[in-house]
Amino acid sequence: MTKQGRVSAPGRLSGPVAGGDSAATVTAEGDAENTLLPDEPLRELALRYGLQQAAIRPPLRGYAAELWQRRHFISGFATARNIAMYTEARLGQLWQVLTPLLNAAVYYLIFGLLLHASRGVPNYISFLVTGVFVFNFTQRAFITSSQVIRDTLPLIRALYFPRACLPLGYVLIELQQLMLSFAVLIVIVLITGEPVTWYWLLIIPALILQSLFNVGGGLILARWGASFDDVSQLLPFLVRTWMYVSGVLFSIQTLVSLRAHHTLTYLLQINPVAVYISLIRNTLLATQRQAMPGSKPYSKLMCQLYYTHLNDKAYVFNSAYCHPVVSQSSLWLWGVGWALVTIVVGFLFFWRAEARYGRG
Repeated sequence: MTKQGRVSAPGRLSGPVAGGDSAATVTAEGDAENTLLPDEPLRELALRYGLQQAAIRPPLRGYAAELWQRRHFISGFATARNIAMYTEARLGQLWQVLTPLLNAAVYYLIFGLLLHASRGVPNYISFLVTGVFVFNFTQRAFITSSQVIRDTLPLIRALYFPRACLPLGYVLIELQQLMLSFAVLIVIVLITGEPVTWYWLLIIPALILQSLFNVGGGLILARWGASFDDVSQLLPFLVRTWMYVSGVLFSIQTLVSLRAHHTLTYLLQINPVAVYISLIRNTLLATQRQAMPGSKPYSKLMCQLYYTHLNDKAYVFNSAYCHPVVSQSSLWLWGVGWALVTIVVGFLFFWRAEARYGRG
């Protein structure tokens, strides 16, 4: 320390101030020390420069507006992650299609050929592949969303942005992969003899509804997964059980043991995944529309023939003469209801914990 200044006490510097009186003393409490700080309160200074506190929950309307402003970030993030996901694999992006196709092949071998789950189902190959692809969209969206906050902690702590961008981005990744899978699905559907009809246009609203449902569920699971690591460990088992009760591998209406349990059959058919699978099957596959219960006037004799000859393809379309447990119009109502309720509840649930994400 030179003669012009010396440390006289902790937090206290004594000595002449440049350009000032030689007797002036710079202290931790003195005015000279505060010349680097503005005279106005820090809160007003932050407001004047548009600064905001990061560790608080923003207003709901402002939060939604921020998400919309970052829509290009969300789509860019999803596309980049989607491309990078398979860069180290030799087959690259082809795995986006091969994975669900291989799953469908295994399910067909076990359930279609060995367990005869194809009984009473017209065009079982297209029926099965459609169910696997559509269910895979929800399954992967939920599992990845449950891990997204923990997996992106460095990004969350480095930058400020609405944390809901992350679950939204990962659902968009799965939607992009589903589009590739659907290109293969359409080829399979045409090869198996299904015609191209105007009903195919209804796939668009059906996928929009399923995407909204996936986003809402993903937001709920993202918040739970941020707090409890056990969620991501338990979820694969729950989702696999969900697949077995959603009519992915078999037709719920062909289970003779359920005919006496109307309530159980109804609950199985209105569960969200089963609803969206049924909507897409009925729009894409003409054979499913023709065999759907309620599509023809009820006939007790014809319906009974269907259930007593499930192994005979000659009677497979007699199911159209049976009473529907859930009609096609009811399926659309359930699809809209599940989508709206889940996206609203999920968004509010995730937003309420916005200030806590990234704290470890």
